[in-house]
Amino acid sequence: MRKILLPILIVAGTLLIIARLFYLQILDDSYIKKSDNNAIKIKYQYPERGYIYDRNGKLMVANQPSYDVMVTPREMKDVDTLALCRLLNVDTIYFNERLKKARVYSPVLPSVFLPSLTKKEFAAFQERIRRFKGFDIVRRSLRDYQMHAGANIFGYIAQVNDATIQKHPYYKSGDLIGKQGVEEMYEEVLRGTKGVKYVQKDRFNREIGSFKEGIYDTLAVQGKDITLTIDAELQKYGEALMFEKRGGIVALEPKTGEILALVTAPSYDPSLLVGRERSKNYRLLEQDSLGIPLFDRGLLAEYPPGSPFKILTGLIGLQEEVIDPTTTFMCHHGFSYGRGAFMKCHGFGPHQLNNGIYNSCNSYFGNVYMLTIDKYTKPEYGVDAWSSHLKSFGLGNFMGYDLPPGRKGLVPDSKYYKHFYPNGGWRGSTIISNSIGQGEIKMTPMQLANMMATVANRGYYYTPHVIKNIKGQEIDKKFRERHQTTIEKQHFEPVVNGLFDVYNFGTAKSLRVEGIEICGKTGTAENFTKINGVRTQLTDHSIFVAFAPRENPKIAIAVFVENGYWGARWAGPIASLMIEKYLKGEALTQKAREEWIMTKGLKEEYAKVTSGQPFKINQGR
Repeated sequence: MRKILLPILIVAGTLLIIARLFYLQILDDSYIKKSDNNAIKIKYQYPERGYIYDRNGKLMVANQPSYDVMVTPREMKDVDTLALCRLLNVDTIYFNERLKKARVYSPVLPSVFLPSLTKKEFAAFQERIRRFKGFDIVRRSLRDYQMHAGANIFGYIAQVNDATIQKHPYYKSGDLIGKQGVEEMYEEVLRGTKGVKYVQKDRFNREIGSFKEGIYDTLAVQGKDITLTIDAELQKYGEALMFEKRGGIVALEPKTGEILALVTAPSYDPSLLVGRERSKNYRLLEQDSLGIPLFDRGLLAEYPPGSPFKILTGLIGLQEEVIDPTTTFMCHHGFSYGRGAFMKCHGFGPHQLNNGIYNSCNSYFGNVYMLTIDKYTKPEYGVDAWSSHLKSFGLGNFMGYDLPPGRKGLVPDSKYYKHFYPNGGWRGSTIISNSIGQGEIKMTPMQLANMMATVANRGYYYTPHVIKNIKGQEIDKKFRERHQTTIEKQHFEPVVNGLFDVYNFGTAKSLRVEGIEICGKTGTAENFTKINGVRTQLTDHSIFVAFAPRENPKIAIAVFVENGYWGARWAGPIASLMIEKYLKGEALTQKAREEWIMTKGLKEEYAKVTSGQPFKINQGR
């Protein structure tokens, strides 16, 4: 038995090797199609990206043809380098750098030598391409923007980097991929599928026809069109209103959570990030450290919410049953608390919930907050109950919307204060600034807008989102899920009445719009920064939140203007204009205000930050 065991093993091993070779060479063609196979050349056909439309069917983003010069290092032969450089208007340094990078990527695969030829360059190179072996032209499509607004929403497309190629085998050198905005979030939907053609070559590296008569070839599949929730006209209008201002505007449809407008200022023309100048323009935008146009303030800027936060202070007080709509507090131009501490206020006399809201009385809401915290046996229990209510509005966490950037804001709880007061000693009066939206509270404009959408709905909201429809595909079901707050529905109506009276008797009575019942709240947030290492108070931020109409609301909005003095100075007028524009199609009753907002800015105010000039501190509501 031992004598025949070895021969048996040798024969069995030989048969296995023969069988494997037969499978690989006769039955399995996959190895032949591999990209490093010298006998097969792979040619890709790039599809058009899906078009992007606004909620009304208006085309916002289309495509335009583009041509890239590709190089395959191993196929280069007797190339006249100087002639090629003159033809493509590049120097020899560029030539050598691109060729070196191409060899590192792959000597047998094509990679981009010069992207985005102009029509003149393409025509000239196409005529002489036969003289430059190893070079080829690939047709792609670049974005063609139909509007000069919405750059922060769209994002842009750029060449993939090496890390992306390694992580996602679908992408090859020179491929384009969505960056930021909906281009990034819906990349797999928009990009389509590349077509592939396998071309067989002979031993002289000449193309001799399709491999296997083209049975493995595939056609390119165009990307799917998508419809956004954005109203293109409202978006353009909002950006025009933010002329020479810094801040953000977020407008939502309360009943659905659809984002109607998402404005960040300053912004930029999205066409700047298209074509060969994209990298150069991106660097210029990135280097603007003052305006920061690439920073989406509507989603990323975390500000103290100021007086609009009093809406939540009142709702929590009603839910916690420490007040009712008729509970009265006296105001003597401020609120006394703690050991001789005093919080200034513009109000005077008795205040209940209604006039507490429309007069924006600090004293009223300071009392409500203290009662809410002091209801519990320990301040940490009160703060946790208060914090829990706020988080049910989506605050203190990522909103979950379908755009890449986001910030959580800040809603402190007892753990937060125990970190700063490890030995205890803090109480409601220690953190009283929270009652009026100062203190530790931080919110993004998106969170402020969602708060108003929740109030407009009397207690619920849908996750804000920018996608309305994907051709042939359903949108994520999470955007159809209702989120209920911890505040019972009956508590919202008296608050809504107070917000309505802000326009009738209160801090926004000069901003009324004929024919539209608007509920809103002005806000002024203190603004501090460090200048030469010293904590310095700058001009206050201007804030305004609103929804309209009062019944069956169609729009909820938050406007934040940095260094804008007080709420009714800049943010309030912008909100009223945006509401009338959306509901009526045009700001018919506010033409003088519209012209003023679109031609006046805060350039001089922002210049003070870098000049070191003294700042005027404004007391506003």
